[in-house]
Amino acid sequence: MNEQQDTSDDQSVTEQTVEETPSEKQPADNTAQNGDGGAEDQGTQKKTKGRKQSSARKTRSVELTLTVSGTAEGEWQADLTHGGKKIVQGLPIPASSVSKAAGELHDDISEAIESVITEARQQHEARLAELEAELQRVRKTLEDLES
Repeated sequence: MNEQQDTSDDQSVTEQTVEETPSEKQPADNTAQNGDGGAEDQGTQKKTKGRKQSSARKTRSVELTLTVSGTAEGEWQADLTHGGKKIVQGLPIPASSVSKAAGELHDDISEAIESVITEARQQHEARLAELEAELQRVRKTLEDLES
């Protein structure tokens, strides 16, 4: 009987092992089921992607092109284009406004524009000096004629 008991004990151990193996495999089976469940999760994800979008307005971008051009004499003008259509063309702008706007944008832009404005200022000052000298000559000539 000892042999039978040993065999019975072996069978019970075997049975226990067999019983334990499925319980150990259950997580693996669950993983397999989760794999199927993963497909279900993907289906859920697909449903998530197909969700109704919010009613909040999306930000639209608007393309406006502002071109500011100036001459060496210090005359400035602006052109504004929206979607290829000219909205404003040749609008005169004071040099002080251009300088102020450039200062607000960036130092590099401001420096470039200020150099153009400074050059124009120097040209105007030179022209003013010439005109003042001419005015002095005209006044002197006028005084000579009156005397």
